[in-house]
Amino acid sequence: MDTKFGAIFKGDKVIWMIYFFLCVISIIEVYSASTILTYGKESFMGPFLKHVLLMFFGLLAVFFTAYIPCRFFKVATPILLLLSLVLLIVVFFMGAFNGASRWIMVFGQQFQPSELAKGTLVLATAQILSALQTDKGADKRAFYYIGFIWVIYVPLIFVENFSTAALITIVMLLMMLVGRVPFKQLGTVFGVAAVAIGLFLTVVMTFGNEDYKTAKTEQTYQETIGTEMAKVEEETTAEKVFHRFGTWKSRILSYMEPLPANPQDIDLDGDGQKSHANIAIATSNGLGKGPGKSQECDFLPQAFSDYIYAIIIEEMGLFGAIGVALLYLGLLVRTGFIANRCENSFPAFLAMGLALLIVVQAVVNMMVAVGLLPVTGLPLPLISKGGTSGVINSVYIGMILSISRTAKRKGQPATEAPVPVAEAA
Repeated sequence: MDTKFGAIFKGDKVIWMIYFFLCVISIIEVYSASTILTYGKESFMGPFLKHVLLMFFGLLAVFFTAYIPCRFFKVATPILLLLSLVLLIVVFFMGAFNGASRWIMVFGQQFQPSELAKGTLVLATAQILSALQTDKGADKRAFYYIGFIWVIYVPLIFVENFSTAALITIVMLLMMLVGRVPFKQLGTVFGVAAVAIGLFLTVVMTFGNEDYKTAKTEQTYQETIGTEMAKVEEETTAEKVFHRFGTWKSRILSYMEPLPANPQDIDLDGDGQKSHANIAIATSNGLGKGPGKSQECDFLPQAFSDYIYAIIIEEMGLFGAIGVALLYLGLLVRTGFIANRCENSFPAFLAMGLALLIVVQAVVNMMVAVGLLPVTGLPLPLISKGGTSGVINSVYIGMILSISRTAKRKGQPATEAPVPVAEAA
């Protein structure tokens, strides 16, 4: 039985288990949190079944990617870099937007090129760090090559999706830290970043339009998308670049405002996401209401996506919240174990970069849901409803599984076939 199981599910079995647990939680919570998507529609099950179908495609993507030898990821890097650049440029000039990020339609499905670009930049960073490793750490040139890649791609992502740009920047910095880039160079980056963040906040707070709201509670999610699609053709280039300033300013001001002392003073219309997320967490009473018994999912505009962690807490309580966090922590720790056993540096850096990409995004999403960070618009990886992010994050899991299966292990003879980490352990 174990042999048949191992023949089907290639790679590290712990990673597979974590992936399946996250998928099960996703199915349960998206089913519970999708009521706002079904408002005014004939089929209640439609959005949920679409999510399950996309998860099935994600599972196929994991299987397919896990069978690809990890050395082919290095070959694919230049192709993916070119494809990502072209798509980011196309989506800037021709893409529609939903108030948070730009996308294009591919076979009737929304596709965000920034999702592809994230993994591509991790691939490129891993390859640069691997190629320029020395006995004393990464060569100084690695920092400049990675910086060159960052300058080309991240500003294109930043224009329409600041949170994604910030996420990939953090992950690339962490990869350089893991890749032993000289601390002097990293220190310079942190200094420049502090100044840049200060200037950015100054510009946003000075020129941002406070009247531009990120969540229009008087409209449903689908109505908002339709309205914004109608506007995209009328935008000038300047508007495409600066229209997000009002959104960012609103989020910063909302985060900085203290909570009202009296419940009746809370503005549920003007600040619906934050308020209803707090209500969802508070009414869980620590133990949760039980799966499918959420009430705030009817009021949270992004209950199925950005704020699904608040719904998880409402329904599954503190144990559910800690359990989800531990799954992501387990993914990072297990991937670190896989990377540590790799003899070559490229698969090790790539595995850690992909795990960091998923886990850092998860941490940010969870911190937003509990009010520790301003609203970012980042979904909870592998749990939130979402076509592009769900499938591509599944590809990242498949890549980690491929590395656990095909990357050469330390102390393994050159003629010996690679052994999965789970079996070797």
